[in-house]
Amino acid sequence: MTFKKRALLPPLIILVAIALVVVLGMLRPQLPMRSTERPAVLVEVQQAEPQNINLLVSGQGNVMPKHTTNLIAQVGGQITEIAPNFQNGGFFNKGEMLIQIDTRDYEVALQSAKANLAQAKAALAEESARAEVAREEWESLQLGEIPDLGLRKPQVASAVAAMQSAEAAVAKAQRDLDRTTIRAPFDGILQSKNVDLGQFVNVSSQIAEMLGTETAEIRVPLSDRDLAYLDLPDSEQTSDFPEVLLTSQVAGQKYQWRGRLVRSEGVLDRASRVIYGVVEVQDPYNRAGQTHERVLRFGRFVALEIEGIYVENVYRIPRYALTADGNVWLVDDDRRLQRQHVEVLRAEENHVIINEGLNPGDNVVLTQLTNALPSMKVRLPGDPLPEQMEGPGDSGESTDVSNDTADTSADE
Repeated sequence: MTFKKRALLPPLIILVAIALVVVLGMLRPQLPMRSTERPAVLVEVQQAEPQNINLLVSGQGNVMPKHTTNLIAQVGGQITEIAPNFQNGGFFNKGEMLIQIDTRDYEVALQSAKANLAQAKAALAEESARAEVAREEWESLQLGEIPDLGLRKPQVASAVAAMQSAEAAVAKAQRDLDRTTIRAPFDGILQSKNVDLGQFVNVSSQIAEMLGTETAEIRVPLSDRDLAYLDLPDSEQTSDFPEVLLTSQVAGQKYQWRGRLVRSEGVLDRASRVIYGVVEVQDPYNRAGQTHERVLRFGRFVALEIEGIYVENVYRIPRYALTADGNVWLVDDDRRLQRQHVEVLRAEENHVIINEGLNPGDNVVLTQLTNALPSMKVRLPGDPLPEQMEGPGDSGESTDVSNDTADTSADE
């Protein structure tokens, strides 16, 4: 009998211990549950505002002169004078003298031609007088109709032809004399010179290359997608050309110029399959005044923004606010994230133009979030900071509970 009691004692002790642990667990105060929600992330937003804007088409190109010409000598001779600024980079106004060829031979030729003209005029006057005398004599004899030979018409016609030939010779001699002075055909800059003082030039000798400074041109390639957002001017259009903003770095600083898209070249390039538009900038060298903030030199590479078609009720947001799958994140009134799909009308260099998917007043998230999820809690600049959670050992209540538990164990 004693052996049986001893055998039942260990299980009984185990059951009592289990019951004691359960009772103590039920009597112990429950600690507040920690929130499993992620803390609110601070994000920057942009409020969506509808705009009426002109779309922009980007491009790039080199600045070139609208007019370029090679100056050719039309008469031969020795160069006796050159302009002080007849050098590479020298500026000239239209009509200014560049070089002067020796005029003496051409002056003599002009004098000789004028003398021949005087002789021809005298011969014509003499023949005309003889014809008049012949007519009067014939009429006095009353011999009837006067024949052409009797009126000396062939002789008069020959004298007229000789005079006209002499007049043409004078005009040519005068023209050759004028051509000894080579002048600037337009306002421009001397790109290169091929002759100098004292040099002998022949007819068709190349004198210099000159670039016009009145207007600069930039050829900009335009794809089919670009053309969808542009109103290209037609061949008969003379005004209301799209505005163009040109940008370039000069000595480490950013400068801008303004021009106009005045025409297109009309055919697609066979290699690149693009059409070239032509942008014009007036007075690129500021010769007519302070037209631009800085001189726009030929050969400079520039970026262009061309004014495109006019659109209404669209939204412009930074390009980085758009996700790779064409969505944006919005913040609702409860400060939670919502994913929104949008339709992109036009992508610019730093912005995108949205025409569907946004409403006025939407808070578009600009902050780059790596693990963004729908309904995730966020906060905006100016919102109060979230309350910090209390730890289990931070309050006096938790200490008292621990002490009570210890006392209960000691009494037992």
